[in-house]
Amino acid sequence: MLVVISPAKRLDWEVERGAVSEPEFHADANRLAAHARQLTLTQLKGLMDLSDDLARLNRDRFRAFAAAPTATNSKPAALAFAGDTYMGLEAGTLEPEDMDWAQDHLRILSGLYGVLRPRDAIQPYRLEMGSRLKTRRGATLYDYWGSTIAKALNAQGAAVGADTLINCASQEYFGAVDLKALKLRVVTPQFMELKDGKARIVSFFAKKARGAMARYVVQNRLRDPQGLSGFNVGGYALAPEMSQADRPVFLRDHPTD
Repeated sequence: MLVVISPAKRLDWEVERGAVSEPEFHADANRLAAHARQLTLTQLKGLMDLSDDLARLNRDRFRAFAAAPTATNSKPAALAFAGDTYMGLEAGTLEPEDMDWAQDHLRILSGLYGVLRPRDAIQPYRLEMGSRLKTRRGATLYDYWGSTIAKALNAQGAAVGADTLINCASQEYFGAVDLKALKLRVVTPQFMELKDGKARIVSFFAKKARGAMARYVVQNRLRDPQGLSGFNVGGYALAPEMSQADRPVFLRDHPTD
């Protein structure tokens, strides 16, 4: 199986660099960064609904974006991203052999880089997949990437003998995967909190659980989606009565983390 997650807006640039690989769509990242570099502060603010400070930060990041990553300007993607999903993934505590397996089976969807492996070197950036960044390919990043991401996932699935994709990404990012071009079966776990007898999705908890599920797949070397049923991290348990074959629901009472 392959598993996909979203990137994060927040970055941790204090982590050690470690071993890195080159992103498959490095040339596209350079092209998009060069395009974003031409935007004014006002345009950046509007593009991603940023504050003045964040707009300046990301203007400076795009200005500093180099044609080639170096030991000082880049970090492995799975360690550099630091949002809620990455609190669940905890990539920095994975054993080296787990990271080796993740390099072949875990993918991070990215507005700038398209598809990333855990060890792919990224430079600081923020470019959300839902951004309406106009390029020669269209009015949005969905237009820009087209079927490219789906085809890359197909190729990686074939390389490791996977016929299933576990979707632990957000709707914004998985929307960049052209399902008509994707040859893999898609299984999308849902994570819900039970309160006052009602099950609901709480964004922070769901994001963290998606990262924890990706970690579970990696650590257990899962190759069949049926193996997801054993996921019990953070008190979650499969709710068979709420689940469908391609949409397993995991539920917990009284969330504390």
